[in-house]
Amino acid sequence: MTATAKNNTQNTQQAQVHWSFWLGVGFFVSVIFALCFMAWLLVEKVSAQESTPVTSVSIRGDMPYTKQGDIERAIENVNLGNFFQLDVNKIQAQVAELPWVYSVSVRKQWPSELQIYVVDQVPVAYWNGDFLINENGDAFQAQQSRITKSLPAFFGPEGSEKTALENYSNLNKLLSFSNLGIAELVLTERYSWQLTLDDGVMLNLGREDRVKRIQRFLDVYSEIKSHSKEEQEVNYVDLRYDTGLAVGWKSKHEKERV
Repeated sequence: MTATAKNNTQNTQQAQVHWSFWLGVGFFVSVIFALCFMAWLLVEKVSAQESTPVTSVSIRGDMPYTKQGDIERAIENVNLGNFFQLDVNKIQAQVAELPWVYSVSVRKQWPSELQIYVVDQVPVAYWNGDFLINENGDAFQAQQSRITKSLPAFFGPEGSEKTALENYSNLNKLLSFSNLGIAELVLTERYSWQLTLDDGVMLNLGREDRVKRIQRFLDVYSEIKSHSKEEQEVNYVDLRYDTGLAVGWKSKHEKERV
């Protein structure tokens, strides 16, 4: 091989190596660019999703007393502009402060809905005029004007709510066998019990043997009424005796004791 041919061969090999190198570099740069572009698209997508506002608020539950407007006003200061950053615990706490709400759960539903489920208190009696008692014997304060059914009225020392409810349930069940019910229950500071029945008769039970004294009353109540005069009716029955009882009368028209 001549020197010229040898030089030509070497030049060709160098040119091949040169182009292979730059092709490799170009491919590498293309891959890096593609990866960067895909990462940018991913970041943009995530950012767009994170800034997605809440477009729907669903309010459901067992709410005979709490109105939807109450809940909407309770969360009106909450920023609903970012679905991901929305604090459901804060919303839950704010709704739970509404007077009629007993329990509340809040969750986010992809992609842009906020779901609020509320269960109201179940009032079973008025308590000391300004409060209510729920079915668990807990006192709470709420708008009494929203109550549409008749409830008994309880009066008693602070902290005696559960005791009052328990005795009401037991004694009212016993009275129901004679088609009577308790309209008002009073527990005095000395824990003496007084009941006013739905027919207006007041029972003074004292502190002991409440069930036995109610039973004694029921045994003789029809006979007591049979002895009433034409213009009289039973005002009260005092059962604070080991045996027997005392009866007070009132005018049917003037509602005064005689």
